[in-house]
Amino acid sequence: MSTGAPARVVLGVAGGIAAYKAAILLRLLAERHHCDVRVVPTAAALEFVGEVTWAALSGHPVATDVWQQAHEVPHVRLGQAADLVVVAPATADLLARAAHGLADDLLTSTLLTARCPVLMAPAMHTEMWEHPATQANVAVLRARGVVVLDPAHGRLTGADSGPGRLPEPEEIAAAAAALLPRRGDLAGRRIVVSAGGTREPLDPVRFLGNRSSGRQGYALAATAAARGADVVLVSANVEAPDPAGVRVVPVGTAEELRCAVLAACEGDGDGRADVVVMAAAVADFRPAAVAGDKIKKSHGPGAEDAAPTIELVRTPDVLAELVRTGAAEVVVGFAAETGDAEGTVMEHARDKLARKGCQLLVVNDVSGDRVFGREQTEVTVLDADGGVRALPAGSKTEVADSIWDVALNWSMRTREDRPAG
Repeated sequence: MSTGAPARVVLGVAGGIAAYKAAILLRLLAERHHCDVRVVPTAAALEFVGEVTWAALSGHPVATDVWQQAHEVPHVRLGQAADLVVVAPATADLLARAAHGLADDLLTSTLLTARCPVLMAPAMHTEMWEHPATQANVAVLRARGVVVLDPAHGRLTGADSGPGRLPEPEEIAAAAAALLPRRGDLAGRRIVVSAGGTREPLDPVRFLGNRSSGRQGYALAATAAARGADVVLVSANVEAPDPAGVRVVPVGTAEELRCAVLAACEGDGDGRADVVVMAAAVADFRPAAVAGDKIKKSHGPGAEDAAPTIELVRTPDVLAELVRTGAAEVVVGFAAETGDAEGTVMEHARDKLARKGCQLLVVNDVSGDRVFGREQTEVTVLDADGGVRALPAGSKTEVADSIWDVALNWSMRTREDRPAG
């Protein structure tokens, strides 16, 4: 979290055996994300974890029903004052009551009065999760803007196993952090992020592509929006829900991405975004010609080893063009590198930073499938002044926030200490 008053989080705990994991979540929210957490357990939740535990971990008295401190009107005030409401575990019963707008206890009353983001992490037996009634309730909540995580697969109560397990506290905390307000440290800034991997068609059914999932770019867009920025996300072939509060521009090829990023940087015509982050994996080459029909295998005697020769040409260097044209105050490049006989990962990355001319370069060591498709990641940020900063390993959301901290600091230096132009 950025400096300033801590975010105010209400942690609702429903009555399931997974309630004990909410204690770990509470510690993560308070210590890792520096939140001021108030716990609202249901009566059933207190059968699993007692009031004293919640009070000791949160540092606040625990409100358990609408009759306590009635003069403070807790069933209204808690929701009104919250920056985020997290419910973990969210049982089938809690999901049903929330979907139908019931206010029969302090937690459901808080949900009705909250005007902040709401995150729910379901936990229940597989049959309960898969029941049409539960699925309909989840659909209703999601349609209202509630973020409902899918439960994890794994061991449930007793010998049962399947979907319905509470996601791990670290995963819930990361999802919560993405929804937390960052006290506006990026407010008023226009940010452009590219994500995913471009695809260059060979024929109507084939293309040259890469293994980028787009998750890091999507995490960068989501966290920037949560911190108050006006964000445009240029998305190249990513299969993921659009981040909340972000304008998404879908593209396919490198040329389409180039045009969309440049247009987004121009915005209303001032020709300059505050920050552009090129997290997308843009193809370096494309076929010189695209076949109008599917390229067929050769058949007949001696044709078993025959294969067409594909001529390739270079695609536009979008990152270098953004720097050359001054499309943004701060240009952040990405480098997915492996070491080879000609140099180490960092040597290749420093060479790229020098060639491209961007202010910051985020370096991924992708040797041995270390990054692609993984939930956890680890990056190093190089800057144009020769600085090197290894960011703490974590989820893509946590790493995205760390990248924004570095970019924001560089942007402030640019505005305060560097000559114009």
